[in-house]
Amino acid sequence: MSNVPDELKYTPEHEWVRVEGDGTVTVGITDHAQHALGELVFVELPDVDRVLKSGESCAVVESVKAASDVYAPLAGTVTAVNGALGTEPNLVNGNPFGDGWLFRMRPADGAPAGLLDAAAYRQLLDKA
Repeated sequence: MSNVPDELKYTPEHEWVRVEGDGTVTVGITDHAQHALGELVFVELPDVDRVLKSGESCAVVESVKAASDVYAPLAGTVTAVNGALGTEPNLVNGNPFGDGWLFRMRPADGAPAGLLDAAAYRQLLDKA
């Protein structure tokens, strides 16, 4: 059973989104996604100041089994990336909702809309 924190929002592509106090959002991959991929060996993150369109491929996570694109959960500008993942990509496996975050962005249209809440994401996982 995957960990699905109630306070986060989710995408059908298995990214999570946390709204921060300053209006930015932090993005990562879900516990389900990291389990499916297995041990991560490489993470490619977007450049700071990159402008993203919602749904655009913007990062790559690679495991011993496969590589997977990470998609922007909303439109906006990248404000920070988790540089620790360059040398420790397995932080995503150990703590995908904490030390394993991927990047932060400032949404183009204010607060994110159209994302799944935890209950809807759990339903999506149950159907898979």
